[in-house]
Amino acid sequence: MTENIWVYRLSAGSLEGTDLTGYKVEAVDGTIGKVDKHSYETDASWIVVDTGPWIFGKEVLLPAGTITRVDAAEQKVYVDRTKEQVKEAPEFVREKHLGDPDYHREVGGYWGDAPLGRF
Repeated sequence: MTENIWVYRLSAGSLEGTDLTGYKVEAVDGTIGKVDKHSYETDASWIVVDTGPWIFGKEVLLPAGTITRVDAAEQKVYVDRTKEQVKEAPEFVREKHLGDPDYHREVGGYWGDAPLGRF
């Protein structure tokens, strides 16, 4: 059975309608930034992480399937990827990539092929 990388996991909790903007994002090995933008589109959900000074302001799009848990009380999103995987991910440029199906496929391929970490 293949999981859809663009769908939020049931284990992440009920997220529909939750504004994740500004939530800290935690990789398996530490903080990687904050949520800048997010989507709840059917079969195409994602978050954009602003990595800030950690990797010089790079923004990265993470498919919803990388999210293992959302803690609304602490305003944190936990993902099952490492800092290195995020650092090596294709950069997200809003003006260029938002709504671009080729970029969507590139990101899906990168995250779909990246080995799952343990949380």
